[in-house]
Amino acid sequence: MSAAAPDITILTQGLSRSFGTVAAIRKVDMAILRGEIFGLVGPDGAGKTTIMRMLAGILTPDAGAISVDGIDVVRDAESVKHHVSYMPQRFGLYEDLTVTENLFFYGELFGVSRRDRLARSRELLAAAGLLPFQDRLASQLSGGMKQKLGLVCALIHAPRILLLDEPTTGVDPVSRRDFWAILYSLRESGVTIVLSTAYMDEAERCSRLALLHAGEIRHCDTPERLKQAMPGALLAVAGPDPRTLRTLIAGRPGVLGVLLMGDRVHVRVDDPARRIPELEALFAGQGITGAVISSADPGIEDVFVALVGTQTAS
Repeated sequence: MSAAAPDITILTQGLSRSFGTVAAIRKVDMAILRGEIFGLVGPDGAGKTTIMRMLAGILTPDAGAISVDGIDVVRDAESVKHHVSYMPQRFGLYEDLTVTENLFFYGELFGVSRRDRLARSRELLAAAGLLPFQDRLASQLSGGMKQKLGLVCALIHAPRILLLDEPTTGVDPVSRRDFWAILYSLRESGVTIVLSTAYMDEAERCSRLALLHAGEIRHCDTPERLKQAMPGALLAVAGPDPRTLRTLIAGRPGVLGVLLMGDRVHVRVDDPARRIPELEALFAGQGITGAVISSADPGIEDVFVALVGTQTAS
């Protein structure tokens, strides 16, 4: 592998991994810049966790190369662990230890001196809003507080690179907001963050996104540029029965895609000036009243379905 440029902190080339006859990852190339939040987006089974585990040096690729902070992960997986912190979906907190005791345990695990551990623990707990709970058992924390404690434990040794595998799944909206505030502050300090997420609103917050499907990166760019690359124009159709509307609209001339989004239907069309009157006539002919059609700004879920062709939600 050629030497990585100074501003590239993670570089993969031709990364591949199979489990038996299943190809989990197929020739993945990534160049992740220092200090960015790089998001992996895709349905279950797309390969997000497999990529994370290979970047962390936990899983060996079948083929390809990985450089993390200048370290060849395939040849020297042990060394990369001093630069990287990996927070899997089920982070290993010890339920019978307090918040402070968990932090001290992970500090010992990473070889952090007592002096640095004390100073950094207070700083991290304050940033996560956990100082008032430092003597509480981990088993008595809410789901959101456990995730924040997991992040704090992952940061105790001041890693340059943070790998987060769906870190806010099942976490309440307030805790998710707090979690992201911590991530933003880490990015400002130069930490490189790679995360996978099931939440499309979180994907919008990333510096760049890799859209994954069947072990391949189909598209990779900033959220804004991905939206600009989406073919067609997006309409939002609101009405009393969105599922019926979706069924009526799907397959109509000029309709490039249909996605049910809560109480409305997102419809991607080739020519809105032509298709809006056609849809209005369709609804009138079916006796549907109250349906309202308006232009809409695409979200990442719309973009994913349009560019990759796989629906991540219904």
